Amino acid sequence: MNTSGLWISGMFMKPAYKSTKYHMKLILSEKDVRILDHCPAPADQILLEQGINPLEVILSRNGKLVSEDTIIESGDEVRIIRIAHGG
Repeated sequence: MNTSGLWISGMFMKPAYKSTKYHMKLILSEKDVRILDHCPAPADQILLEQGINPLEVILSRNGKLVSEDTIIESGDEVRIIRIAHGG
């Protein structure tokens, strides 16, 4: 986030979302589940704050695939699916 209160993501600037007292569940693996007080917020912002490159994963929100610019709301369950690629 820069000093103007905007979150910079790629070529686009998005408004910064402030944390509230709402919870969302972030599932990185069967053994790594995190409950975050960070909603609503764009998925890519949440990923970057957790040290995850949005270009290396796909996201499932409440059982449906979503893009990284999806706004995650309180009560959502977000599953991180790592992409295996190579040549």
